[in-house]
Amino acid sequence: MAISEVTQKLLAAKKAAGVSFADLEAKVGCDEVWIASVIYRQASASVEEATQIVEAIGADTSLIEPLTECPVKGSLEPVIPTDPLIYRFYEIMQVYGMPIKAVVHEKFGDGIMSAIDFSVDVEREPDPKGDRVKIIMCGKFLPYKKW
Repeated sequence: MAISEVTQKLLAAKKAAGVSFADLEAKVGCDEVWIASVIYRQASASVEEATQIVEAIGADTSLIEPLTECPVKGSLEPVIPTDPLIYRFYEIMQVYGMPIKAVVHEKFGDGIMSAIDFSVDVEREPDPKGDRVKIIMCGKFLPYKKW
């Protein structure tokens, strides 16, 4: 996956500042996953939000403007991802995609889950057999229009 120069600079500044995405959530007042999506250029921020992010990590102020621009979304190549963590999401959709689709259609009807009116939370769930990753996706249901 190609990472933009803007993202590279922001991530370097974040690392140098020793700031986590959770720290940024507390400082900026927006969800940590959303802030990460701004840094990875998958979402755009207002000037105020971009300024808060850039200042919180001590990055150059020239990086504020690019964070306010509408990004080209969907940065994954059109091939199976090779990063092990990202690949697991691909694998999950290969195994559970159709069953999840069937359950959503049973509960809501013919439509989709919005990726625009959407939120995602990542939580750590302690477990004696090894901590678990809990990912909660919440998207508005959009029924297909009939005409």
